[in-house]
Amino acid sequence: MATRLIEICETECNAKDSDEWSGKDITRARKAADEFRQAAVEHLKQVRYFWKQAQWLTERFPDGELRDVQGLVKLVDVAEIEANDWTLTPGRYVGVAPEEVDDDFDFEEALREIHVEWVRSRNMATPAEMLA
Repeated sequence: MATRLIEICETECNAKDSDEWSGKDITRARKAADEFRQAAVEHLKQVRYFWKQAQWLTERFPDGELRDVQGLVKLVDVAEIEANDWTLTPGRYVGVAPEEVDDDFDFEEALREIHVEWVRSRNMATPAEMLA
């Protein structure tokens, strides 16, 4: 929003013509605002990652107790390990997890975010910014 405000001041309010409009200070402010935006995006990505991991764990262990989960965990006793010739290869016990489909994944939104990030990295206006 700060960057957008600076652009409006420069384009619509002719702020560049003012003696009080310091180009160096504005450039520093614009860079600082962009750095804060990038940091906020990274923090939100971390929050989303940890939230997804917590969801994943609570789905598999809803009671908070260790239990058999195909492809992940298998509780075995020494007799079963002995029956498998003392082999501790995980695949022998846990099997293969069923393939997961993320119903919440929005391909178009992910592609749009990648495009916006790419455009910003090249200091270009996004399609939405061009229309605004």
